[in-house]
Amino acid sequence: MNENRVKRNRLLGDRVIRGLESRNMEGYYAETKEEALKKALELIPEGSSLSWGGSMTIAEIGLKEAVCSGNYKVYNRDAAKNPEEKRAAELAAYDCDFFLTSANAVTEDGEMINVDGFANRVSAIAAGPRTVLVIAGMNKVVKSLEDAYSRARNEAAPINTQRFGLDTPCSKNGMCYDCKSPDTICCQILITRFSKIKGRIKVILVDEALGF
Repeated sequence: MNENRVKRNRLLGDRVIRGLESRNMEGYYAETKEEALKKALELIPEGSSLSWGGSMTIAEIGLKEAVCSGNYKVYNRDAAKNPEEKRAAELAAYDCDFFLTSANAVTEDGEMINVDGFANRVSAIAAGPRTVLVIAGMNKVVKSLEDAYSRARNEAAPINTQRFGLDTPCSKNGMCYDCKSPDTICCQILITRFSKIKGRIKVILVDEALGF
């Protein structure tokens, strides 16, 4: 691993954390996926109830597997056998102790952008769960809110539509067309600029390329 890149990302991570703290959120920094997993489990007391939204990042650091095999009450929509069970798990998420997610982009000043199709993820970030734990790779850190919006629409959205096999212009052409396709996943856009409840949102930045 390049020492100069590590140093640069550490300094940038510190800046983002200061931005998060100025917005009533907590920020942490981990150099590896393993450190990120350890910190996440330190923040989640055993016995906590928890759920998550669609996120490759929480799976990539091993957090999803860890909580499913640990001493936690998990509302796992991924294990639902039918639409009714999935809806029940999603509704239960709004009253859980921890909601696990990532962000489509985080600005250097501590704002976050999340784009969603069915809005279960962005709505839980905004309200409901007692704590929102965000895991974000440093690849998602951008300069400004405008850059964050562009990253969410032009990088994260095309990759996710391709991943899910959806029929959208961005899945075919790799960039946002601001479409109204039935398959669009850009239905709800959440800007998180401040946490009304101090410390409700906790963000672990990881010096690895994670998620989309």
